[in-house]
Amino acid sequence: IVSKVLSINTVLEWILILLIFSVMSAIGNWVGYQYPFEESLVGMLILCAITLIGMIIEKYVPYNIPAIIYISIIGLLLAVPWCPISGSIIYYTSKVDLVSLTTILLAYAGVAMGKDLGEFKKVGIRGIIVTFFVIIGTYLGSAIIAQGVLMYTGII
Repeated sequence: IVSKVLSINTVLEWILILLIFSVMSAIGNWVGYQYPFEESLVGMLILCAITLIGMIIEKYVPYNIPAIIYISIIGLLLAVPWCPISGSIIYYTSKVDLVSLTTILLAYAGVAMGKDLGEFKKVGIRGIIVTFFVIIGTYLGSAIIAQGVLMYTGII
């Protein structure tokens, strides 16, 4: 059991990052998918609140369980039909398109990678080759699964 310390500065930093991410994603939903900006922003704020609560819980629960587990459980509990606010949660979060979220995440990952490019160069050619195959394998695996599901459901 690991003791984890959570400062108010850390929580405020998380909130700021989540707010920036929410606004950028809502703009992406508005521009790319013509969802109303206000509804996308509310959906993003709901998702970010769930994320923040899950991250805080992860710091206080004495077991080494990843925050994504708590975030998923909270999201599921809020979306089940017998939850009194599930209708609103589902309505607003359905105004958030997954692709707009991944665009922001990939942009952030690119910036983070560029910041650590010196460390990446130390990995050498073997690491670059492995990274290349992992990315290609992940893409192809996802494409094959998506193709199978779409064919099975009769969409294509």
